[in-house]
Amino acid sequence: MSSGRSDQYSGSVVADDRESPPRCTLRELERAYDGLLLDAYGVLNDARGALPGARALIDRLTADGPAFWVVTNGAARLPEAVAQRFASFGLAIPVERIVTSGDLLAPWFAEAGLGGARTAVLGTADSCRYVERAGGDIVALTADAELDVLVLADESGYDFLPMLDLALTVILAHVERGACPRLCLPNPDLIYPSQDGGFGFTAGAAAMLLEAAVERRCGVRLAFERLGKPYRPIFDEAIRRAGSRRLLMIGDQLETDIAGARAAGLDAALLETGVSTWQSGHPVTPTFLLSSLA
Repeated sequence: MSSGRSDQYSGSVVADDRESPPRCTLRELERAYDGLLLDAYGVLNDARGALPGARALIDRLTADGPAFWVVTNGAARLPEAVAQRFASFGLAIPVERIVTSGDLLAPWFAEAGLGGARTAVLGTADSCRYVERAGGDIVALTADAELDVLVLADESGYDFLPMLDLALTVILAHVERGACPRLCLPNPDLIYPSQDGGFGFTAGAAAMLLEAAVERRCGVRLAFERLGKPYRPIFDEAIRRAGSRRLLMIGDQLETDIAGARAAGLDAALLETGVSTWQSGHPVTPTFLLSSLA
């Protein structure tokens, strides 16, 4: 069992990593934890709006607890904008209850001593605001740019392929001089489901392209520092805000929400209405299975 599992859970099912995860309702689990960590896209909403059960869940948690935080890999919108978008879906989620991967840039810059660092940003205007709030000095990404940091925040907000080509050119120039900039990837997601049922590439896929190209060209294995799910920093931030490790992560993706939570020592419930379904033998095992948010 993970260290996050509550000793107070008294339902009729008990999770055991050696067996199939028990199927529960959310109401059975809520009181067993100090707080819930909720994924956004695929759990609370999709591109069309709130998903079934999301409004009732947020209203119930707001009125009667337990505490909750939305944990999302997005670095394209500031938390204020995320809260406004939720509100447009009928989800009343205060900004202080939203943990984005963009939020992690401030502690990352601080811990690395990068205040005032010359930073190029691939992302939206809000992505740049995150970097400014973190203390980075934003500079334009040009062929002769001198960089301390490159933040690959999102796949939108710029001309994707031409700017990736330019980023590759600048990184290679720095590597050849022996002065590679720090590379940061707030959102490690590789793909996203689009509104028409298709899929698109995200910032995580772009980072992999740059890493592979630099290694092929120079024989140097560079790696972006990844902050969002399934990596530890975003879970550590959620734990810090909650003031507790007795938290349950609810997500729809095994490889990000569930794997990241379990690696951080937290329990995790897989919502089966989203991207992933669990089958015996899968390397990632959720603590619980949820058929719906109801």
